[in-house]
Amino acid sequence: MIASGNSLRHATAIAQAIQDELESKKIKSLSKVSPNDESGWIALDYVSVIAHTFYKPVREFYSLEGLWSDAKKVRVIAPKP
Repeated sequence: MIASGNSLRHATAIAQAIQDELESKKIKSLSKVSPNDESGWIALDYVSVIAHTFYKPVREFYSLEGLWSDAKKVRVIAPKP
């Protein structure tokens, strides 16, 4: 899964929300979100799924989508609260 935020803080908040939601369902990542991370790329490893959360310019630079250009793309829309 690949997601991006409009700032480093936004990207971290997205990753933290993913981690928190899955932990509430007893699904734990092999990695954790570091609140002080300023790399612009946070990877949460759930063994069969890895959630990559990027700061937009970092996502554009690494262009992970290009590595899997033939993979099926699925747009996920957040549910309304």
